Amino acid sequence: MNISPATISQIERRYEEAEAAMARPDLDAAEFVKLSKEYAELEPVVKAARALSALNAEIADLESLLSSGEADAEMRALANEELQSLRAQLPQAERAFALQLLPKDAADARPAMLEIRAGTGGDEAALFAGDLLRMYQRYADEQGWKMEVISASPSEQGGFKEVVASVNGVGVFAKLKFESGVHRVQRVPVTESGGRIHTSAATVAVLPEAEEVDVQINEATDLKIDIFRASGAGGQHVNTTDSAVRITHLPTGLVVIQQDQRSQHKNKEKAMKVLRTRLYELERERTHSEQAGARKAMVGSGDRSERIRTYNFPQGRVTDHRINLTLHRLPEILEGPGLAEVISALIAEDEAARLAQLDGVG
Repeated sequence: MNISPATISQIERRYEEAEAAMARPDLDAAEFVKLSKEYAELEPVVKAARALSALNAEIADLESLLSSGEADAEMRALANEELQSLRAQLPQAERAFALQLLPKDAADARPAMLEIRAGTGGDEAALFAGDLLRMYQRYADEQGWKMEVISASPSEQGGFKEVVASVNGVGVFAKLKFESGVHRVQRVPVTESGGRIHTSAATVAVLPEAEEVDVQINEATDLKIDIFRASGAGGQHVNTTDSAVRITHLPTGLVVIQQDQRSQHKNKEKAMKVLRTRLYELERERTHSEQAGARKAMVGSGDRSERIRTYNFPQGRVTDHRINLTLHRLPEILEGPGLAEVISALIAEDEAARLAQLDGVG
């Protein structure tokens, strides 16, 4: 990986310019916020750049000492040993800097909306959707995130036909975004008396949560809001008031229904949150379509119809088909902690693919 000193100098110079500009007494608030954001984004890049520069400088000094012929035998031996150690550290330092140069997905730092839907397999698919929700809940707990179910459609046998949850914390979307796709399970269902293995599936969609400023919605002209009486489980009050909300976004045809809360106001608030997130994702997809070739080179396409992972209970294994990773640790993965290893492998593969595209550009 060849990173030119000019690239490093250019980044350091811009960082120092931003730092100096922020100290100006005549700087207005809006410009200060803009510079602060740029400064914060450049800081980890500059830190990695300076670490790489320092390493290269040490290597150059040692090479100069060895080529000068001034050092005695003992000093040369020590310098050679140190030089080998520093050269061994160089690829890692270059990689760390190159990773900082990769284009950032603005959504990576955002909370995420997690949607799980039972697919083929009837009751067994709904039970599996419930297993996936518990897996993500435990993983979220491990990460120190907060997960809240926004809406759920339970199945009679247990599990969910559909469930939507909001996940809040540091770097949520960056880690969960690779979970979008079709998850397949192979096992003997609890309802199967003959002991035959069935294959079922559930679809997972992970969307970065939108804020109000991200999506412009004119309630008067863009929305059709219907209020109706909630149905299904929900306690003694669920069917006594018109509290359920159906919001139709007329320009796109998107429909969101929310009836989990007894309060019409709360149902509308949650429905608007889901609608904004789905509209934001539509906009992201439109923006990213121009980079379709680049996206295909990454780990999976993010397409929800893509079969990404198989959970095989008889063999106790989980296989991620995008990176050909197989782990015989199914219980640990479904319990949450083991999922971290799968996600780390996906992130590493994605970084490697993007670094390969970046290589030679610096």
